[in-house]
Amino acid sequence: MKSAPRRANPNQETRPAGRPVSASRTEMVEVVLPQDANPLGYILGGRVMHLIDIAGAIAMHRHCHSHAVTASVDHVDFRNPIRVGELIILESQVNRAFHTSAEVGVEVFSENYVTGERQHTTSALVTFVAIDEHRQPRPVPLLIVKTAEERRRYREAGVRRKVRLAIRAKHKE
Repeated sequence: MKSAPRRANPNQETRPAGRPVSASRTEMVEVVLPQDANPLGYILGGRVMHLIDIAGAIAMHRHCHSHAVTASVDHVDFRNPIRVGELIILESQVNRAFHTSAEVGVEVFSENYVTGERQHTTSALVTFVAIDEHRQPRPVPLLIVKTAEERRRYREAGVRRKVRLAIRAKHKE
C-alpha cells in the first residue's frame, strides 16, 4: 500500500530555488576623499568596514532577493593602506548559503587610477540573515557552485560556521 504524498506545512516557507555565485557578485568603486581619511591621509578603518558591510549586503540582497541584516563579522584583515585620491574597490560574493543566513566574502583593493596599479588592501567575512516583511528570518536560496574556487570557498565557509556555532554555544553556558 502506498502512503499518501507528503504535503508541505502551510506555515513553513519553502526554500527558494538555488542561485549561482555569479548572481551575487558585486563591485563597488569610490574615490577616497579627505573626509574619509585620518590625519596621515589614509582612509579610516571604520570607513572601510562601513563599505565592506554595504558591499556584502548588496551581494546578499542579490542572492536572496530580500532584505538582510548583518549578523556577524568573523574576520577583517587590513593589509595595506589606501591613500586619499585613490580608488577603493570592493568585490563581494556569497561564499555559502545556510538556511536563513549566508556568509559573504569581501575583498578590498586600492587603485591608483593614473598608473593603474592595484593592490589588495583588506579581506573580510560577513554573515547576513535574510528577513521577511515582518523582519523575521526567512529561508535563502541554496548556492550553486561551479568553479574550483567557489567549491573551496563553500567548504571553508562550512568549517567557519561550525566554529561560529560552537563559540555561540559556549557563550550561552
